Amino acid sequence: MNEKARLTGTIVHGKGLGHTVGMPTANLRCDEGSALPEAGVYASLLEVDGQTYFGVTNVGTRPSVDSDPTPTVETFLLHFTGDLYNCRVCLRLEAYLRPVRRMASLDEVRAQVQADGRRAERILSEIVRAKA
Repeated sequence: MNEKARLTGTIVHGKGLGHTVGMPTANLRCDEGSALPEAGVYASLLEVDGQTYFGVTNVGTRPSVDSDPTPTVETFLLHFTGDLYNCRVCLRLEAYLRPVRRMASLDEVRAQVQADGRRAERILSEIVRAKA
C-alpha cells in the first residue's frame, strides 16, 4: 500500500467472537462505493466524535474464525472501552503490518493481535508526534 487509505462508515455488530476472548473489534460497514485497500493487518487511527484512537485493523477475510469469503474491516482499539455501535467513524490505515493468515486457535489470534498492537502503538505514536 503506497498511500494511506481512509475509510468512512458506520460501526455495526459482527459475530461477537472477539468479545469472547477479550479483544472486541469495531466492525466497519464502509460507505457505499468505498474501495478497500490491499488485504492485510494495519496500524490504524479511528476518529469518532472528535476523538482519535489507536488500533489494529484487519482488512479482508478472517481465515482463523470462519470460511466466509466476504472481506471485512475490523479494528481492535488499543486502550478503549465503550460502545461505538451505530457511530459514524473515519478509519485511517497508517501502516501495513503484515498479511492476513490463518492461525490454529483463538488463543494464537489473541497473542498475534497483542503483538500487532504493541507494534502499532509504536508506529502510531511516532506519527502523532510528528504531526504535533
